[in-house]
Amino acid sequence: MLGQMMHRPLLISSLLTHAERHHGEQEVVSRRVEGDTHRYTYRDMAARARQMADALAARGLGFGDRVATLAWNGYRHMELYYAVSGSGAVLHTINPRLHPDQVAWIANHAEDQILFFDLTFLPIIEQIARQALTVRAFVAMTDRENMPNAPHIPKLLCYEDLIAEGSDAFDWPEFDENTAAALCYTSGTTGNPKGVLYSHRSSILHSYAAALPDAMNCSACDTILPVVPMFHVNAWGLPYVACMVGAKLVFPGPWLDGKSLHELLEAERVTLSAGVPTVWQGLLAHVEATGSRFSSMSRTVIGGSACAPAMIKAFQDRYGVSVLHAWGMTEMSPLGTVCALKPVHKELHDTARLALQAKQGRVVFGIDMKIVDEDGQALPHDGKSSGELMVRGPWITSGYFKGEGGDVLVDGWFPTGDISTIDADGFMQITDRNKDVIKSGGEWIGSIELENIAMSHPDIELAACVAARHPKWDERPLLIVVKKTGAELTEAELLDHFRGKVARWWTPDGVIFVDKIPLGATGKVQKNKLREAFGNHLISHKAG
Repeated sequence: MLGQMMHRPLLISSLLTHAERHHGEQEVVSRRVEGDTHRYTYRDMAARARQMADALAARGLGFGDRVATLAWNGYRHMELYYAVSGSGAVLHTINPRLHPDQVAWIANHAEDQILFFDLTFLPIIEQIARQALTVRAFVAMTDRENMPNAPHIPKLLCYEDLIAEGSDAFDWPEFDENTAAALCYTSGTTGNPKGVLYSHRSSILHSYAAALPDAMNCSACDTILPVVPMFHVNAWGLPYVACMVGAKLVFPGPWLDGKSLHELLEAERVTLSAGVPTVWQGLLAHVEATGSRFSSMSRTVIGGSACAPAMIKAFQDRYGVSVLHAWGMTEMSPLGTVCALKPVHKELHDTARLALQAKQGRVVFGIDMKIVDEDGQALPHDGKSSGELMVRGPWITSGYFKGEGGDVLVDGWFPTGDISTIDADGFMQITDRNKDVIKSGGEWIGSIELENIAMSHPDIELAACVAARHPKWDERPLLIVVKKTGAELTEAELLDHFRGKVARWWTPDGVIFVDKIPLGATGKVQKNKLREAFGNHLISHKAG
């Protein structure tokens, strides 16, 4: 016997319709590439999104066609999130921090028909315009007054001219909720990136989960500033969540330095922000140097890479900002876990609570996960057993765009490539990536824990730990660190900082001080480059 409930497709356009009808006066504030601050409402945004959808349809954009963006977080980008997906086309956000050759490769692989770009990225467009073989038009996301003189870009259009061609009387079409809505490519460090194709259904369900109290805890009372880019896994779903709950949105544009972010947080009374650890380092450095505070921000979501306990402690103890440590992947839309404490954990003493918050957290409803050994056998959730993390759920990919990589699932589970533990309360902690784990004399050493210890030293700005070849132990941990400005820390002093915090044989065999650690397009440390540069360091300098 079937239930007798209505069947209404879960479509992204319904989020904007809801925001327009029930939160129409809520503000959307954007710092623009042009240098000013733009303000309007959800009602304004909804009308302009319909205009753009109508204009694109009139220019022949079809159902399932891919539309690319190279853009910062801003209101025009937000309009495209809904205009493209809402009309049945596929929004393809491209990471502008990739090499131009890789941007061109991705655009061709996705078969993008139209490419929208912020003026910041004009040099990239000039390099790839004739390589992007499927792109029928390039659209500069600005008005006529600020249009660039770019004769080398064929079929160049102006965003505001294009949107003026459409009518806000456009009706959002209804179609199957499993229709593709958005396309993001992985930021893999080896080989070409692979595309992950999200559906309307998966995006709506992901939004419900992300907004839950034990996830990002979003409501109409919030003012949300997504520092995480809209080209990075759809800004972790926040452009959808904000419309779902009716929260005020604040977009930072290209200004992501500590001073600019702090000014915006304070001026707009932001309550919730989200970003990767490298961005928050700059923000914390600014408030520490200036003696500033956070008058409205009550919590921040930190993900993208492991958040060091020292950063969590700084936010919470010094500035009264709760940290929600989160984890996910492009293949997971991306949210998988959030480190929201249970009532029993609220009474933990500071050290124990901080250790728990350093974990990636508990699954949100909809996600199932397990850890397995090398033979694929499930391991106990005892907080000690370590194995590869496997996940499944309605917003996790079942395969890559165009079948790249073949069948990726293992008995219906997606292998994340993360080495993890899960404790009896369901808190998951990533101890390493499969490719980054250090095997010393047949025993495993987790690089993330060593990095967190190094980062807890007051003179360290950034630390990475990689496996270096060793003639006796096969591999040993090697620290590569960036000192804070003016610090005079020595190798011996830093290694002494590890005493009593880990087993002696886990202590790194050496420290290399560098001016800069290479970061990837999403702010993650590029350990492959560090291994290439320093993988023989212990053999050539220490061992023998």
